[in-house]
Amino acid sequence: MDKIKVLFICVHNSARSQMAEAFLNLYGGERFAAESAGLEPGTLNPLVVKAMGEIGIDISAQKTRSAFDLLRQGKWYGWVITVCDESQAEACPIFPGAGRRSHWGFPDPAAFTGSEDEKLEQVRKLRDHIAAKVREWLKET
Repeated sequence: MDKIKVLFICVHNSARSQMAEAFLNLYGGERFAAESAGLEPGTLNPLVVKAMGEIGIDISAQKTRSAFDLLRQGKWYGWVITVCDESQAEACPIFPGAGRRSHWGFPDPAAFTGSEDEKLEQVRKLRDHIAAKVREWLKET
């Protein structure tokens, strides 16, 4: 049986969508194949790379990708899940090549404030929240 393709989208593809992709491939890899992309691809957030590494998931070699490039390639997904926070919802891309759509609002780690340690702690909480959401979604899907 073919795996169900899932695309996670956020604005920069630098944090939230990358984490969601990694968790879905880890927890649901037998049924799902996840990718991620952004409206304006940036660079991987180093605190996200560090927080994921702390739990044994290495995303350091991941590249940020453009949702528009995937669209131009004619990619189609069974699910497209946007992970922008509510304040960025208008800027969060719509991807037309989707069977089903969902929105999971998560805060943008680029907007976290405080010392590096304080920001890392916020990223850890976000990481754990995204992991829990992926596990919950897998039970429902």
